[in-house]
Amino acid sequence: MRDREKARKRAHELVGKMTLEEKASQLRFDAPAIPRLNVPAYNWWNEALHGVARAGVATSFPQAIGMAAAFDAPMMEEVGEAIAVEGRAKYNAYKEEGDRDIYKGLTFWSPNVNIFRDPRWGRGHETYGEDPYLTGELGKAFVEGLQGDGEYLHAAACAKHFAVHSGPEGLRHQFDAKASKKDMWETYLPAFEKLVKEADVEAVMGAYNRTNGEPCCGSSTLMQEILRGKWEFEGHYVSDCWAVRDFHEHHMVTDTAEESAAMALKAGCDVNCGNTYLHMMKAYQDGLVTEEEITRAAERLFTTRFLLGLFDETEYDRTGFDRIECREHLELADRAAAEGIVLLKNNGVLPLKKESLKAVGVIGPNANSRAALIGNYHGTSSRYVTVLEGIQDALPEDTRVYYSEGCHLYREKVEGLGQRQDRIAEAVSVAKNSDVVVLCVGLDETLEGEEGDTGNSYASGDKTDLLLPQVQRELIEAVIKVGRPVIVLNMTGSAMDLRYVQEHADAVVQVWYPGARGGRTVAQILFGEISPSGKLPVTFYNNTKELPDFEDYSMKGRTYRYFEGKPLYPFGYGLTYGDVTVDSVSCAGNVWKAGEDNTMEWNPEEELTVKVSLTNKSRTATGEVVQIYVKASESAHATPNGKLCAFSRVFLNGAETKEVELKIGADAFTVVNEEGERLVDGRRFLFSAGLGQPDERTRELTGRECVAFTLQRKDG
Repeated sequence: MRDREKARKRAHELVGKMTLEEKASQLRFDAPAIPRLNVPAYNWWNEALHGVARAGVATSFPQAIGMAAAFDAPMMEEVGEAIAVEGRAKYNAYKEEGDRDIYKGLTFWSPNVNIFRDPRWGRGHETYGEDPYLTGELGKAFVEGLQGDGEYLHAAACAKHFAVHSGPEGLRHQFDAKASKKDMWETYLPAFEKLVKEADVEAVMGAYNRTNGEPCCGSSTLMQEILRGKWEFEGHYVSDCWAVRDFHEHHMVTDTAEESAAMALKAGCDVNCGNTYLHMMKAYQDGLVTEEEITRAAERLFTTRFLLGLFDETEYDRTGFDRIECREHLELADRAAAEGIVLLKNNGVLPLKKESLKAVGVIGPNANSRAALIGNYHGTSSRYVTVLEGIQDALPEDTRVYYSEGCHLYREKVEGLGQRQDRIAEAVSVAKNSDVVVLCVGLDETLEGEEGDTGNSYASGDKTDLLLPQVQRELIEAVIKVGRPVIVLNMTGSAMDLRYVQEHADAVVQVWYPGARGGRTVAQILFGEISPSGKLPVTFYNNTKELPDFEDYSMKGRTYRYFEGKPLYPFGYGLTYGDVTVDSVSCAGNVWKAGEDNTMEWNPEEELTVKVSLTNKSRTATGEVVQIYVKASESAHATPNGKLCAFSRVFLNGAETKEVELKIGADAFTVVNEEGERLVDGRRFLFSAGLGQPDERTRELTGRECVAFTLQRKDG
């Protein structure tokens, strides 16, 4: 296990030899070398959201939201470890060449554990979805995999963006996200708390916005009272890029760059992504900061560098260049893509039978798009396999594959001199000449993403509604009108209004952004080599009219826990090619089945072990996800629709029965009151175990009932 105290002492000794100017220089993201002390230059800025990003070739995993749909924490740990291995391999190679540029270090600003509270948020696909528990569990696994458990950090993870950050992107530099104490401690903070307390995450990044009046990179409430106070965080804090500049340019809480630098440093921001800390010496000369405060930040940063073993010989120095995009990691990326793809509708058309097909039509702006594979914050793949290419490679040579782009992703025409919808006639012709049509629609990072990074300047990367671009909606209608069986693949990182295709298409599949070679996995699912088994980590609403204002950070009316309407597709929903049922649930000697009235006494301060028995009644092997939800039935503080409290991915062969054991922590029995206090409230706790939520819409879509059971407080 890593010895933080030893690293801290070494950092204290090294920083003690530096001049004040040298200490201040180390608080920049691009910290310069100090040759007289044998301190090399180090750039703190690196990204690894779903693979090592922006530094050349690396394994391209599905975008974070797609991996979240797998509901597979052990796999997330494997992904984190693979990224750390490739990060070390790159660091070692670049170091040998004297390259210490941006994106070449071992401090990865991932994962993003903000809550995807509103489907309009452009950066939501960087997250693990809308649920605090799921986000915390997957984020924890990713951090543990990335950082490792050896004597040194394999790599340093960073929980971002602290806190309460989920749009609008266009207002993030001046926006004040106002959240109640209940929403803070019930929704926005739990994932960060889990990563700090249970995963020992090495870094936390502050958000651009203000939270309840305080800029997040200068908030004494967030950084001192909560992070370092209540949670006893010992790592380093980094600002989001140019967020400290926002103090005086947009938030207007300071007047000068010197004041902004001082405010951030005093609150506990150790490293500045941006250039405001270039004013740190002037802030010192003006009496705005002390040498002790500069020293404290520098020591925290060098503690991390010592924990990474950057001044020692370590086992990681032997990680070779051959580990980058190696077969093992590519297979893991394939598995992540397969587990995360969600089957939303299937009238029996899927899986396709190759032998019965003479011609397959592949249509749509995302059918042969590399951009639709990767999402944002991505690296470079040495090979890309689009959906079209995956289908072409999967079919025998005597099966014809027709292709049409169908329409531009969002513009009215593909060719500049063409008329409006200049590819739609071709798409219709393809459909008429095909036995079945695979229609690939959706978005990519040019339409949903981070402010400043997308071509969607009118909405700064956010969506104004849940509709696909008009040209795509017209394409969908034209192709479906032909009358051939149509399978719609939606390649987006967020919930869309898919009511039309749910009603008219033969099958609907949520593909997300499945990684650079994801087209091959999509083809394997279409042709039945793999059963889809992903579950939605977000609610798919019918439209934005059902939702509160985008700028309203109250959770009322948002996400499955608080939404009062009937969604198009619920959180936790997803079909398979198998026929898996939950037969029974056992706990503390009791065995319960669906439809029974089951109650037992339990001490809510104790962890609960639940065993769920499942049977695959089909001959098709498939993955599945057991989900347990709970609601404190007599508490006024409980979320209206209950909450996820345990999940486990399981694989069942045809006709196989398995028993899955899940641990339900004591937190499941708690609620958060209006003062932000977590407590056990009420006597009865309603649990359900199934393959989705115990809601009406999930029952409609799946025809399945959850097994319900009630625990009553022993002291109640």
